[in-house]
Amino acid sequence: MRLGVLDVGSNTVHLLVVDAHPGACPLPAHSHKAELRLAELLDDSGAIGREGVDTLIGVVQDALQAAEDKGVEDVLPFATSAVREASNADDVLARVQAETGVELQVLSGEEEARLTFLAARRWFGWSAGKLLVLDIGGGSLEIAYGIDEEPDAAVSLPLGAGRLTAAWLPGDPPDAARIRALRRHVRAEIARTVGEFSRIGSPDHVVATSKTFKQLARLAGASRSADGPYVQRQLKRESLEAWVPRLAGMTTAQRAELPGVSEGRASQLLAGALVAEGAMDLFGVEALEICPWALREGVILRKLDHMGTP
Repeated sequence: MRLGVLDVGSNTVHLLVVDAHPGACPLPAHSHKAELRLAELLDDSGAIGREGVDTLIGVVQDALQAAEDKGVEDVLPFATSAVREASNADDVLARVQAETGVELQVLSGEEEARLTFLAARRWFGWSAGKLLVLDIGGGSLEIAYGIDEEPDAAVSLPLGAGRLTAAWLPGDPPDAARIRALRRHVRAEIARTVGEFSRIGSPDHVVATSKTFKQLARLAGASRSADGPYVQRQLKRESLEAWVPRLAGMTTAQRAELPGVSEGRASQLLAGALVAEGAMDLFGVEALEICPWALREGVILRKLDHMGTP
């Protein structure tokens, strides 16, 4: 069957269409996305304003039309941290449902981490052993660790690249003192979780998902996305540490000219790099591998698993 997963994230609203059935690898058939940056549209009270909600509704309607055009039989809609943490989340969800017919499932941060872990486990298989998965989104950082398809530990931290950029790095390029303060904040937040994971033991394989990690790996010399999902892509901490001060001295426009960096994500790249560097350092990770599958694939795989259950 042809499934669509509609991801209302902190940066983008992304419809991924796949051809899938239980027991088979879901094959991507179409991708439709719009940059909305909900995480940056929150007002002083933490609410998504009327204009933001109106835009979200229009984008969801466009995604539904794209799903219909591509012959999608079932759409799996969900929302992550930007909607989850908005002070008017219930009103936003009600308006979206009333005007589009879409009932967004709001995932908790832990659910995000667990579903992303499932996708990474299925991609790398059992031979990867104990798996540590890192995922930097627009609103949050997810960390999950385990040896099975369900992680033994999973946490979500408010360390998304979009959120941190808006709150901590207003300049272009940002002030060095603000960068230093953000670095301290990021590492303090991550350090609180390290003990929970270290008690389980050292991972056999460390992987990362998300646009932020993919762009950082590309800067460090990894293959282009156009080379396909089966090319191994790594990010070494040594390379990342060399890039952080370079990114700190660049304007958004200069970052957008770097290989693999999209114009829409260029402003967030420094904050994302500080989170990635902090996570790799505090967890003792010298190198990690980029996983092509992430949260959307995890949602699809969970749906297929349920379809295959008698």
